[in-house]
Amino acid sequence: MAARLPSWAWVTGLTAGATAVVVALAVQADHGPHPTAAVASPSASASAGAHPSTGAKPSAPPALPDGSGEGRRIVYSVGQKRVWLVDATGKATRTFTVWPGTVNPQPGHYSVIKRIQSLKGSDGVEIEHVMYFTVASGVNIAFSNALDGSSPPPADGKKLGGIRMHKEDGAALWSFGDQGTGVAVVN
Repeated sequence: MAARLPSWAWVTGLTAGATAVVVALAVQADHGPHPTAAVASPSASASAGAHPSTGAKPSAPPALPDGSGEGRRIVYSVGQKRVWLVDATGKATRTFTVWPGTVNPQPGHYSVIKRIQSLKGSDGVEIEHVMYFTVASGVNIAFSNALDGSSPPPADGKKLGGIRMHKEDGAALWSFGDQGTGVAVVN
């Protein structure tokens, strides 16, 4: 008949075995491949929409358009429906998509002429972070975001100059652009 081991011997043996497995896995992990973490984009809306679950790498946000000026400024591309916040060195620190109104500003260089914390937009939507920078076809053109964070409803034939954005992008733009901040509009 075989000798019976005391229960503490079983526990000691299992603990030693588990420790050996953990050490082996740690050594293997230390010498194995190290995937890099995805770089966080400045804004969720700044990415081109790659999905992490597909294994695809997120694409870089669109480059700052040529001819948009120099120095610290806000750049708005009418064609790309996108805004860039550009620091004093000329580097875009944030970019995001927007929903333009029915009236677009002409390409050119402007400045923020008036800021209003919140009001009701000409389309009836409560908006905030309103930053006016020009007038086109008799319509005030301004950046803003809906208070409730929603995207704007269809224009129903109205002449609207609001350039709407996501709530977090509106807050970033509001923090970035004071009265007098340059706004470059490109195609």
